[in-house]
Amino acid sequence: MNLTLRIWRQKNATTSGQFVKYEAREISPDMSFLEMLDVINEDLMRRGEEPIAFDHDCREGICGTCGVVINGVPHGPEPATTTCQLHMRSFKGGDTITIEPWRAAPFPVIKDLVVDRRAFDRIIQSGGYVSVSTGGAPDGNAIPIPKQDADLAFDAATCIGCGACVAACKNASAMLFVAAKISHLSLLPQGKVEEDRRALNMVTQMDAEGFGDCTNIGSCEAACPKSITLDNIARMNRQYLKATVKSRVE
Repeated sequence: MNLTLRIWRQKNATTSGQFVKYEAREISPDMSFLEMLDVINEDLMRRGEEPIAFDHDCREGICGTCGVVINGVPHGPEPATTTCQLHMRSFKGGDTITIEPWRAAPFPVIKDLVVDRRAFDRIIQSGGYVSVSTGGAPDGNAIPIPKQDADLAFDAATCIGCGACVAACKNASAMLFVAAKISHLSLLPQGKVEEDRRALNMVTQMDAEGFGDCTNIGSCEAACPKSITLDNIARMNRQYLKATVKSRVE
C-alpha cells in the first residue's frame, strides 16, 4: 500500500518543530507501525537525510517506550494495542497518517517523536515500591490472598508506564498511571505497611511534576493499551483522602 505521512520533526527541545510530509511506498499490510517507520528511515538515510527519531525497545507491547499519537489517538486506532503491536493493515492504501509525540508539558520533546518521560520515573522513586522486609518469593507465595484482590492487583500491575493516559487527557493528568502503581501494591499484603505514605508521596510528586487534575472524562481509560480502568483512580482517591486525614490527626 502507498501512504502519505505527516510526521512531527523537531531538532531538539529548544527549537520549534513542524510537520513534514513523506511518501511511504509499497508498505506491506503485515508490517508493524514501527517497521514502517524503519523503512522510511532507511530511505532517508540512503538519501543522506536525518532519520526520524522515535522511541522503541522490546517491540512486544511490554516496555511502554513506543508511544506516539497517530491521527490524534495515542498508540493509534486499535484499542488495547501499543504502537509497536499496531499493524499497517489497520490503515488503507491512500490514507494520510499524522504522527506526533505525546503532547504534555511534563513530557518535553527531546527530538522528533521522542519525549522525556523521566517524570514517571521520579513518581515511582517517590513511593512505587515495597521497602519493608516481606521475605523472598516463596514467602510471598505462601501468603493467602483473596482471588478478587489478586486479580485486581494483577490488572493494575499490567500498566507499562507508556504515558498514553497523559497524552489522551485534556488536562495532561497522570492519575491513571499513578493509581495503577498505587493499586497494585496496596491491594497486596506486602504493600499494606507503606500504603498511606506511598499514596501521599506519589500524589505529591505527581503534582510537583506539573501533571493536571482528573476530571473523570475517561479518555485515559480509552487510550490505555493495557485497559487499566478508572476504578483504580477511585481507589487511589479514597486511599489518599484516608492517608491525608490520618497524617493530620497524627
